[in-house]
Amino acid sequence: MQKNKTGVKKKTLSSKQTQRHVHEFEGSTKLAEEGADRHNHRFAGVTGQAIRVGRSHVHEIDLTKTDFLNHFHNLKKIRTGPAIPVGNGKHVHFVTGQTTLNDGHVHQFNFATLIQAPLV
Repeated sequence: MQKNKTGVKKKTLSSKQTQRHVHEFEGSTKLAEEGADRHNHRFAGVTGQAIRVGRSHVHEIDLTKTDFLNHFHNLKKIRTGPAIPVGNGKHVHFVTGQTTLNDGHVHQFNFATLIQAPLV
């Protein structure tokens, strides 16, 4: 641990640990159920750190709740696709999957993550 200018101790990464990047994301599920119960859910969050896979990497998403509509769904153990270059050394990831079961149904979803470190 190191002390900052105010004398407060802060954790630092050891030489064996490195911070890998993450991505913000936001999306909406596809509609589920029929008639007056037909609905979707919105969600937002931050992926886990990069996980090397072959010549690229993926991220894990573990979101505990979508927005509330008399019930909610989770996005558990979802993995993004590999990095998709978008120019200037930046990339995004495509994500597809389905929510957990709740209230007798699931929702399908697909979305792209936001660009990593957009201002850096």
